[in-house]
Amino acid sequence: MSGLACVLVFGSCGQVPPPDPASPGPMARQIVAERLSAVVVTGRDEIGGWAGSRFSAGAAPGDADGGSAAPISGDGYFLTADHVLARMEGRNVFVIYGRGGRLVTKKARVVWRSEASDLAVLHVPLLTPYFYRWTPPERWLPEGTEIIHGGIATGFKSAPGKMLSSLEPEGVFTRNRRFKIDIPLEPGDSGGPVVDARGGLVGINSAVEFLVPMETAFFVDSEGNRPSTRMIESVMAEDRARNR
Repeated sequence: MSGLACVLVFGSCGQVPPPDPASPGPMARQIVAERLSAVVVTGRDEIGGWAGSRFSAGAAPGDADGGSAAPISGDGYFLTADHVLARMEGRNVFVIYGRGGRLVTKKARVVWRSEASDLAVLHVPLLTPYFYRWTPPERWLPEGTEIIHGGIATGFKSAPGKMLSSLEPEGVFTRNRRFKIDIPLEPGDSGGPVVDARGGLVGINSAVEFLVPMETAFFVDSEGNRPSTRMIESVMAEDRARNR
């Protein structure tokens, strides 16, 4: 992963932005690679050794649960799937952040959770200069919009996919909105970013499972969640005010 800074500019100084790329290409993949982030839930008090070993199986915490995450601000806020935190009671939550290709591990604080929306906001005491910018909330994202995802299980192996349902502008619906994607997800991808061809954050992975006898999980559909960006900004602003 390169440390090259990719800056998203949706038009400035009166300039007309270039047309949207037809498909996510090297720039979008670079943006995802530089922001690679994971959530680990464990009884351990630190996991720096595991991260330092590049997550070798031999150094992994035996009780580790987790998934993926998306940095959404420059001051340490991350969005993930709520079900990634389902077994956090009495355990520690860590975020592993890919700061331009260099992994940094910090203990995280849970700021907000919504089981109904399957979304959660975490905070770590760390500057996070590589973060996602939302696709414009006033933009309609139609069915067929090409996307990639940044889940830690399959994000760098899967080819670009498409949205199987549309996302209306935020002014029309301000609540959480679910959308379907045609990229198969695996455990570990939950909470990872769904990104458009410009590298803008569309939403967060949330896999839908169907349980059959013998408790074997088959993924029959893949979904993303898009919260109200104004609501998420309000959650972060209130948390900043409480923790100055």
